[in-house]
Amino acid sequence: MNPRTTHVRRAAAAGLALAATLTLAACGQQDAPAPAVEAPASVSQAGDASPYKGTELYRPFAKPDLKLTDDQGKPFDLRKDTAGRSVLLFFGYTNCPDVCPTTLSDVALALREQPQEVREKTSVVFVSTDPERDTPKVLGKWLASFDAGYIGLTGDLEQVKAAAKSLGITVDDPKHHDDGTVTSSHGPQLVAFLPTTDQGHVVYSSGTPTASFAHDLPLLARGKQSTAG
Repeated sequence: MNPRTTHVRRAAAAGLALAATLTLAACGQQDAPAPAVEAPASVSQAGDASPYKGTELYRPFAKPDLKLTDDQGKPFDLRKDTAGRSVLLFFGYTNCPDVCPTTLSDVALALREQPQEVREKTSVVFVSTDPERDTPKVLGKWLASFDAGYIGLTGDLEQVKAAAKSLGITVDDPKHHDDGTVTSSHGPQLVAFLPTTDQGHVVYSSGTPTASFAHDLPLLARGKQSTAG
């Protein structure tokens, strides 16, 4: 056995499910309940054998088979149109008051620190959990305020919920409130897919520092995987 593996802590399923539950808070609704993730993956924690600041998975996620409309109003096949690229996939909505804009801003700042080669190999894909209000035009304008290269997807909410669930991320139907506001409860995790495998190998929780994204982006673009496991 590789001696480096002795430094890797494999999280038990129950423990990881609890951790996932703690991070699955709704945008703007910190008291929203969140179900545990089904069949959570074992992970190597950052700071152990993993080269990433994010949480590297032993069992990577399959890229969702998601076909929606992009922010240009054109059909977009997530698997086909991002094949062979580093992809940072995030679920949220444009009226999100906290987690969504913060995460997208942090990633954008990290991208600006990267050489052109890394930027050209990286796609940031934002999938709307509020497709009724997040039209392609609305998505495009909002995402451009963070980075002109961001890709927004909108469409059938049931497809979105199924895709998110396959990554251990909960997405609920938008809730309409008496004051006219609408909130969308969704998990705040961002999943990174490697260009070499087209699988999700690294997960970032809410509040991940810009410096962590900046450290990991070149590794993701190269398709770096841990030798542990």
